[in-house]
Amino acid sequence: MSECTHDCSSCSESCGERQESPFQIKPLHAGARVGKVYGVVSGKGGVGKSMVTSQLAVSMRRKGFNVAVLDADITGPSIPKTFGIHERAAGTEDAIIPVSTRTGIQLMSVNLLLENETDPVIWRGPVIGGVVQQFWADVLWEDVDYMFVDMPPGTGDVALNVFQTLPVDGVIIVASPQELVSMVVEKAVKMAQMMNIPIVGLVENMSYVQCPDCGKKIYLFGEGKTEEAAARYGLPLLAKMPIDPSLAKLVDEGAIENFEGDWLSGVVDAVTK
Repeated sequence: MSECTHDCSSCSESCGERQESPFQIKPLHAGARVGKVYGVVSGKGGVGKSMVTSQLAVSMRRKGFNVAVLDADITGPSIPKTFGIHERAAGTEDAIIPVSTRTGIQLMSVNLLLENETDPVIWRGPVIGGVVQQFWADVLWEDVDYMFVDMPPGTGDVALNVFQTLPVDGVIIVASPQELVSMVVEKAVKMAQMMNIPIVGLVENMSYVQCPDCGKKIYLFGEGKTEEAAARYGLPLLAKMPIDPSLAKLVDEGAIENFEGDWLSGVVDAVTK
């Protein structure tokens, strides 16, 4: 036995001190191609990750990129409804075929596999983690330039599974401007750092309401909290998204691809530079 260097990744010996790496990136299906992968995360639920993910996918598609969304929120999937997709995904003998939206964005979500999209997913963590891995490895993703992973809230099993088995190039942290923002951002930042995943920046959702008559921005939850959190962790604040009833209406109608606005242009610039 040669002298131990304590680098188990380059060692073939099977000794009592051997430690396997927790990162085991799963290979794509042989016929698939995915370029960059970005996770959309938050430290808590209800801040609008799915809204940001879907609008970001649409914004990137409008730039001419081939885009995909992997819905990793297995117990609370909302991506298909946002895009007005209610059909079930098809498959071949060795692959699942993603469903394409009206403008050509490829989607995969557990709601595309359930017999009824309103059926609850009552599965334990390991099963859910296995489904996320299948969405990466068993789906025939077609020539994707940018994939966005709509993560479940928090820092639990699924988030850990995604970071350890998918080649994530970076994460976009979504927060809302309430007093909790600092703690919520810190949780997401620390998990990304522990997983050695680069942080692209922050998006503040529900930032303000814009008066339809005079155009004045009204900050319902106060102003500056997310900027303070971003500065504390040395992160760029890439976007401030408004509370806009028209956006909610588009989501309810499954027509998010019709939204108008360039709130996420800073995020688009950051992931394409």
